[in-house]
Amino acid sequence: MAEHVLGGGHALTEEGFELMASEAERGEYPGTPGKWIVRPQGRPPLADEELVTVAFKVPRSQREALDRKAASCNETRSQFMRDVLRKALG
Repeated sequence: MAEHVLGGGHALTEEGFELMASEAERGEYPGTPGKWIVRPQGRPPLADEELVTVAFKVPRSQREALDRKAASCNETRSQFMRDVLRKALG
């Protein structure tokens, strides 16, 4: 039977998942209140303020060079450009 390692290093088997699902369907939750952490889904926020879009056009060859450079840094185009802008602005 497959075993899954959860955050904190705890292991849970498929049987354990099924047991938890059955208990949850009956409204039974283990532990004390606060044990389960529910957080928003998706990637973490990039800033503590509103984000806005900045768009501009470049020649295709520059975009392709940008993508190659970002890939060589193991970053997406957006990540790379945010880093470059952050450094340029100090």
